[in-house]
Amino acid sequence: MSFILKPVDTVENITREDFIQNYLKPRKPLVIKGLTKDWPAREKWTPEYLKQLAGDVEVPLYDNSKADPSKPINAAVAKMKFGDYLDLIQREPTELRIFLFNLFKKAPSMVNDVKIPKHLIDGVMESLPSMFFGGSNSETFLHYDIDLPNIFHTHFNGRKHVILFDYEWKTRLYCLPNATYALEDYNVGNPDFEKFPSLNGVEGYEVFLEHGDTLFMPVGMWHWMKYLDGSFSLSLRAWDQSFMGKAASVWSVFKHGAVDSLIKMMLKGKYASYREKLAVKRAERAYAKGLPR
Repeated sequence: MSFILKPVDTVENITREDFIQNYLKPRKPLVIKGLTKDWPAREKWTPEYLKQLAGDVEVPLYDNSKADPSKPINAAVAKMKFGDYLDLIQREPTELRIFLFNLFKKAPSMVNDVKIPKHLIDGVMESLPSMFFGGSNSETFLHYDIDLPNIFHTHFNGRKHVILFDYEWKTRLYCLPNATYALEDYNVGNPDFEKFPSLNGVEGYEVFLEHGDTLFMPVGMWHWMKYLDGSFSLSLRAWDQSFMGKAASVWSVFKHGAVDSLIKMMLKGKYASYREKLAVKRAERAYAKGLPR
């Protein structure tokens, strides 16, 4: 019993035509190792440099624990000065990570260290670069992004283990109803297939990112990430340019953001218990029918 994981295609460089025809349109992931070769950030962004830019900024920290149903999904467990946190993840293993940190607001000069991949794709949001930091042992729970963008995820200063699944497998992955994340009771890196049989045979991709690698994740792709070293990543988002793509993005944010948060605040634990049971029931039904394949 196992996932069926294959490696992500990897190239040094790629033309716009090749990228669009073979990865963007079919919604297939890709690692581009040479995308950042002329980015100043590739050599410049060290922990010491980032500490100089914003070391005194207090940042919220998150861990690997299951979300409290009475709180927002991304509720922080602690706070720390950014510089102290960077020292921590370089010094020792920790589950603590920083989620969706717009460091560019604190240090606008950083924008000059990145080159937006406009030669590959239209619609990149230059004003919304997000950064993620993690200590070795920290994990990002299995989810897909609520606003349904195409993502260019570049890693720095270490290694990261990534497992990806196409959107169509959401039911078998125990996706929680009205949410963009999966049941958090199984370990994606080493799942218990006896306890969660619907995961058996789910097809996906696996890749280990290194310093300077850029992972393209298409719209709706499920992703789980584990930091193998104290390191960090930058995500650039590009919106689907079609009318239907933009409409789906707006609806997803409303349904999985506003509506879900309102129900969670009203029902709390009862809501969490109900939808976890429903996620299991739906997954088992899909597995019995051999869906989605």
